Amino acid sequence: MSDDIRQNVSGASDIPSGARLVPHITIQAFCENAMTAQSVESAVNDRRMHKVALTTHNGGIEAAVETYKINPTPNLIIIESNLAGNDLLSALDRLAEVCDASTRVVVIGNVNDVELYRRLIRYGVSEYLVTPVETPALVDTIADLFTAEGADPIGRTIAFVSAKGGAGSSTIAHNTAWALSQQVRRDVLIMDMDLPFGTAGLNFNQEPPHGIADAVFSNDDVDDVVIERLMSKCANHINLLTAPANLNRDYDFHEQAFENIIEICQKNMPLVVLDLPHAWNGWVRHTLSTVDEVVIVAEPDLANLRNVKFMMDTLKSLRMSEAEPILMMNKVGVPKRPELSTSEFANTIEVDIFAELGFEPALFGTAANNGQMIAEVNATHKLNDGFNSLARRVSGRDAATHQDANGLLPGILKKLKLG
Repeated sequence: MSDDIRQNVSGASDIPSGARLVPHITIQAFCENAMTAQSVESAVNDRRMHKVALTTHNGGIEAAVETYKINPTPNLIIIESNLAGNDLLSALDRLAEVCDASTRVVVIGNVNDVELYRRLIRYGVSEYLVTPVETPALVDTIADLFTAEGADPIGRTIAFVSAKGGAGSSTIAHNTAWALSQQVRRDVLIMDMDLPFGTAGLNFNQEPPHGIADAVFSNDDVDDVVIERLMSKCANHINLLTAPANLNRDYDFHEQAFENIIEICQKNMPLVVLDLPHAWNGWVRHTLSTVDEVVIVAEPDLANLRNVKFMMDTLKSLRMSEAEPILMMNKVGVPKRPELSTSEFANTIEVDIFAELGFEPALFGTAANNGQMIAEVNATHKLNDGFNSLARRVSGRDAATHQDANGLLPGILKKLKLG
């Protein structure tokens, strides 16, 4: 790591040793009285909460239910309710129906009852606090949920890789990340892992002085403070760890070279998009075996067909307990190019194709030259439908967004799986 980065990191924070920042999360609170709302709003003044986006709303559980019928849920919902017993559980049933599986819930109530507390925890509520709630106690609760030793990472990792060089996985990765930031409205980190030839900086019109190479080549311990300093923010909810994109050195890595960096990012960012190079080596294979979602991008020709078959078979064996890779077809309809039809491609290797993106060289070329995403160049173009659909799928907000939890809040689902 360079001296300027080390110096920058060492003075990055006045937080004492042992106190950890709450990661980049969104919190929405629904409060029934003004004193509680004031306590919640004051939480952002705590030094541990400076990365957090927090908003408060009037009303309790019913207001939250109405809000999330049409809006994505945040990382954490804080609910104040004067209900108790079965009435409270029935109201939480309605919240569970519109709550994403990854969202955590803290309930604030006025009943100081151990049995109610136990019932709520069994139900999947992350914590139950009794009014009046002091701001330091609330911040401690949030910190325990997201920074305590053994706390579940908040981030979902999505890796994009091409079946063949030039198929366009980087472009699709970046535009899908943009769609994620607009639809889910949570922070997205793009990690450009094609160190010699990466294009994330170009595609977002950014030239940050530091990036992912500073982390992977560092001889020092890399932690969340270092990663925070290496990231560059290029748009609302969009953050980059760019590649150096030069050939001044070799880029040979051991199998787990990026593992610690990805884990740190996953603990601090809700959505992490990995833009992988078209290569097959130990660290690429290892990364693909450990992420939450893999998106393979292919063109409709014979070489891509062969490579997709190999990749699908290999990744299914590496990821036996994980979701199958998602296949996206790109550059469909190139004039005068013999192509395999989408149905022929899918039937030959017995793989479902999630979506296909048409060949639009003028639109993609304009976006690339301007350092913009497709939605910025033409917000109404049909290509955006493909990016938006893929964003919903990889974020977990597609068909399984609101899982039938049989009245249980999402948190309990994880507990049941672990039990």
